[in-house]
Amino acid sequence: MTNLLLRPPVSTDRAQWEGLWNGYLRFYRAKLAPEVTETTWARLLDAAEQPRGIVAEVDGRLVGLAHYLFHRSAWTVGDFCYLNDLFVSEDARGHGAGRALIEAVYAKADEHGAERVYWLTQEFNADARALYDTLARRTSFIQYRR
Repeated sequence: MTNLLLRPPVSTDRAQWEGLWNGYLRFYRAKLAPEVTETTWARLLDAAEQPRGIVAEVDGRLVGLAHYLFHRSAWTVGDFCYLNDLFVSEDARGHGAGRALIEAVYAKADEHGAERVYWLTQEFNADARALYDTLARRTSFIQYRR
């Protein structure tokens, strides 16, 4: 995707981010109370909070988002990185934004020294799973690891 810019969200992204967020929630048939969305947005803008975020922008328009967080594990010394949410607008799919967002999360995980990046998806999410299978290893939990 030409002109693809990956960056942290900023306060002026709110309306576009919320449009993507609502698309993501619709895809997973999820409903959240407005205060959850408010809290998530506030956390994304606070560098001391989690989850952290990356948005994908093309020509001034947000086309994708990724939310990720770091957590400890009893199985490793280093943290794990959980890719909590990933969404690309329907009209931007198939042009590399999803791959770029995952690779950007990988880079953040590497900077943090995380020992694993993982995420979950629904079994019915076949299009996304086709991409995920090129970037990570599927486990029997339908969990992806790097």
